[in-house]
Amino acid sequence: MSVTQMFGIIVSGRLVQTDAQQVSENQMLFNIADADSINHIVVFMTGQTPFPDGLGGAVYFSWPSPAGQSWLLLGHISNVKPSAIFKITNLKSTDSSSSHPFGQVEPQSHMAQIGISVEPLAQLSQQTPATLTNTLNVEPFVEFSKTMCENLFNFASSFAQTQAQMVPNPNEMFVPVSKLQQWYENFLRRLQQNPYFWRS
Repeated sequence: MSVTQMFGIIVSGRLVQTDAQQVSENQMLFNIADADSINHIVVFMTGQTPFPDGLGGAVYFSWPSPAGQSWLLLGHISNVKPSAIFKITNLKSTDSSSSHPFGQVEPQSHMAQIGISVEPLAQLSQQTPATLTNTLNVEPFVEFSKTMCENLFNFASSFAQTQAQMVPNPNEMFVPVSKLQQWYENFLRRLQQNPYFWRS
């Protein structure tokens, strides 16, 4: 199967590239010059040829490094999802030692590469993309969440009164500070276990 006419890429701020090199029956590479200025890459199907039933394309990124060539999985495209945008700014400094079926294709100086490998959809769904391709950076998010919760706790605690000081007011509801403290501790525990727990 000739896959070179199936795909194109767009590097943010540049013209469309459709000059892929086929390296095997189901794998191809795009070379991207001036890799230092890359922030985002769009990978898309041109519409000329769909994937055969049950197949999709795993999208990989390779950044030139003195340690040698390494490949990072960005994600995948398919007939159902014919394009994807990947943020690769943080991947340029990642020192990954992951291997890839493209092997040690000789990288050119100051040249990054996008590899597309046609694979079964069932296999693609089991693959985990490089975590740094997410636009959300976990560390600042965790720090923000913790600071936000501390601020809420401190604010609510500033209104704390002992039961003897409380003036009954049927129009207001009171929450014991111990319950707020319990919520805060549970929130921090869940955040440490899984920074994305709030998505489920």
